[in-house]
Amino acid sequence: MKAPMLLRCAAVLAAVQFLAHTVMFISYAPRHGAAETAVIETMKATRFNFGGWQRSYWDLYYGYGLLAAFSVLLEVIVFWQLARLATRDPALGRALILTFAGANLVHAGLCLRYFFLMPIFPDLLVAGCLGAAWYRSGQSVVLENA
Repeated sequence: MKAPMLLRCAAVLAAVQFLAHTVMFISYAPRHGAAETAVIETMKATRFNFGGWQRSYWDLYYGYGLLAAFSVLLEVIVFWQLARLATRDPALGRALILTFAGANLVHAGLCLRYFFLMPIFPDLLVAGCLGAAWYRSGQSVVLENA
């Protein structure tokens, strides 16, 4: 498979990850009983000065979740643009492809440490597609120069 197709696969996988995270996050409702509900209510009720603004821990938690979803949406757009770039000049995007592959591996490690297993799989699949695209884009450069 050529680099542009691998980058489009990474974009589609990231789009699925974006949709799953966004739907799960926005539609979240407590499912683990009274203790979970109490924690959420405390997070919402406890407000403090944060950077000159009155915020709660819930504001920070919810805002971070939306930022995480938005970051994945940006990945989708960047991967699609990199696929277009790879059709014209495969070598030009190699450093950026490798950077995003590494970022997805780090994200998978952070999910393993601080969250749960499910989000690791799309990260690993995206990183695999990006790693293969990086490799294939290098082969294109070698073939062009031969």
